Amino acid sequence: MGKIISIANQKGGVGKTTTSVNLAASLGVLEKRVLLIDADPQANASSGLGFDPNNKDLSLYQVLSGTKNLSEVIKKSESPNLDLIQSSIDLVGIEIELVDQKAREFRLKEKINEVRSHYDFILIDCAPSLGLITLNALTSSDSVLIPIQCEYFALEGLGKLLNTIKSVQKIHNKELDIEGILLTMFDSRLRLSNQVVEEVRKHFGDIVFKTIIQRNIKLGEAPGFGKDIITYDVSSKGTKNYLSLADEIVNRN
Repeated sequence: MGKIISIANQKGGVGKTTTSVNLAASLGVLEKRVLLIDADPQANASSGLGFDPNNKDLSLYQVLSGTKNLSEVIKKSESPNLDLIQSSIDLVGIEIELVDQKAREFRLKEKINEVRSHYDFILIDCAPSLGLITLNALTSSDSVLIPIQCEYFALEGLGKLLNTIKSVQKIHNKELDIEGILLTMFDSRLRLSNQVVEEVRKHFGDIVFKTIIQRNIKLGEAPGFGKDIITYDVSSKGTKNYLSLADEIVNRN
């Protein structure tokens, strides 16, 4: 049975989609079968793997609206062992469409079970909000990976996210666990970056990943070419960081 991990933080610009795409690709390189679900209407994870976000025919929207099964919308990526369920702008309207539906928080969970046994890891790239789509992702997941950037407002919003996780645990998914907190955009030259790492490790201890994602130009360039960091530049610092994170996650599970 594949482990389902949501990558979530309601604060934007923390490296959430970068982590989703490159962690998925790194797990694939480590010969794990991976499904990446793009649950963000901005569809950046989809375009970051070279898929056209304007192609609305087969996307997560059809799954949540009930017109397609999950297995019907899976697409093969060019990265080894990595499949994708892409997002589209239509996903914005799903919250309104499902507003009067029963068990609307469990839509994704019901659908995901049909393909779970085909993968070692299923990663869900959540939108930077705590709306119904993110709630569906958290309800479906075994654990949450929380990326936070090594900047002044790093811990802002983290408390709110942890409270949301607690309420999901209470009401929808008792099994939901925290996979770990991932520090991103680290710049060793900045005293502030080092202080944030110190603070976060002091407060959260072992749930913080040993791997830190360093600020890296190549990581910013790769999505523009529709490629993950390994395909784009195998020798980059970003590749090294994400392979190290993938290794850490495999060893934890």
